[in-house]
Amino acid sequence: MVITSTVDRINLAQWHEVLAPQSLGYRIKLLGQLSSRRLQEVLEPFGLTPFHWLVLCCLWQEDGLPTSSIGDKLQQVGGTLTGVLDRMEERGLVRRERDCRDRRIWRIWLTDSGTELQEVLPPLVAAIRDRAFDGIPEADRELFSQMIDRAIVNLS
Repeated sequence: MVITSTVDRINLAQWHEVLAPQSLGYRIKLLGQLSSRRLQEVLEPFGLTPFHWLVLCCLWQEDGLPTSSIGDKLQQVGGTLTGVLDRMEERGLVRRERDCRDRRIWRIWLTDSGTELQEVLPPLVAAIRDRAFDGIPEADRELFSQMIDRAIVNLS
């Protein structure tokens, strides 16, 4: 059994804002986990994972990206992304083709099945976002998004 003295608790009190479960970092992690769970629930009937969703989002915005560009956008290492792309290709969501100007580069293209999901999935994911931010004014949502972006830049 660990006994914390009054002095230790007083010294620790100054760090209240950085200690879990009150810390912002812990709460952001919890928000991410809860969001991921809800996302997984929405994607499961389609046989997709949250990582598949992220790759689809990249390709819906710009089809034919090199594998390395997808990895850069998602800040993922090649091995992890390669396995995800393998499974997506097996499911008929994407196809790989060598770049015609540089044979070392593999470009990833959506198939018709991958493109069709663009009509179905974003509204389902938007519903998760709307549930998470229920009761929070749009201006506060935008500010929160800007603050998250800034924190990411600060730590990158």
